[in-house]
Amino acid sequence: MNRSEINQIIRDAKTFLAEKQFHLPPWAYWAIGEWKANMEKVSEIIENMLGWDITDFGSGDFYSRGLFLFTIRNGKYKVDKKPYAEKIMIVGENQETPMHYHWFKMEDIINRGGGNLVIELYNSTGDNQLDQFSPVRVKTDGISRETEPGGLLVLTPGESVCLEQGIYHRFYGEPGKGKVLVGEVSTVNDDTSDNFFHETTGRFPNIYEDEEPLHLLVSDYHKIL
Repeated sequence: MNRSEINQIIRDAKTFLAEKQFHLPPWAYWAIGEWKANMEKVSEIIENMLGWDITDFGSGDFYSRGLFLFTIRNGKYKVDKKPYAEKIMIVGENQETPMHYHWFKMEDIINRGGGNLVIELYNSTGDNQLDQFSPVRVKTDGISRETEPGGLLVLTPGESVCLEQGIYHRFYGEPGKGKVLVGEVSTVNDDTSDNFFHETTGRFPNIYEDEEPLHLLVSDYHKIL
């Protein structure tokens, strides 16, 4: 991805978040100089990968297969006491996050506003394939639900689903309904080792630096600071 494209995605995200009255912490807007001036205080932010996170999953087409995320809080396995994480995400119409599951993370995916979020669900098999036979059992806002393998769950604003470990999920914004503001509340999140994608993908983008970063991504911290 070009840095100029990433910068524009961040600008668009700021506008959408403002429209939905969702506020990020003050450090989200720091320039590189402010990061360097505060290095002694921000180890949790850097080591636990809090902040801006933009990926095209190696597709080369962010708006078809990509995701905007901002990790607001997160612990780290066997390092600190915090056992939970929280993210805010923006999902466009037909913008796909590809099929994957998590080894360790249990998560609630929440439609915080905007359009509808469509989630395709499968159980995983012992050899990491899509289980084509067993129904998928989940809870939406505490209510038990069951879908057939590959069934579609549509979350309207205010609705959520709890996804346990090993449940394959793929999601996108429902066409014609607009962008979706999506929350995630989970156990500790580790995007470096806890995602198993059904297809080979790239989780963090390779960036061509055609302009200066507007804000640092989580994947920038150890390269730039």
